Amino acid sequence: MRYCYRCGERIPEDRKILREEECPHCAQDLHCCRNCRFHDPAVSNQCSEPQADYVGDKERSNFCEFFAFTESAASRGGPGSEGESARERWRRLFKEG
Repeated sequence: MRYCYRCGERIPEDRKILREEECPHCAQDLHCCRNCRFHDPAVSNQCSEPQADYVGDKERSNFCEFFAFTESAASRGGPGSEGESARERWRRLFKEG
């Protein structure tokens, strides 16, 4: 099953993900590193594909030819999900107010 990293909504598996595709639920770019099966924050450049070019903004559409939409349920986004970045959790932890 495919899920948008940002909103956590399901993306139909029969839908081909082109470079300009957006999530029908939140309008986030779908052809981005955060939705790719090779995205891994623990490795160099946050990509486990050694031949991939560096991409600066992991949440924006890019031209990576190795892009493959992740099928992992752990990639689900949305507030409070495991897809939330450590930086976002850190900010929320120390948020004033």
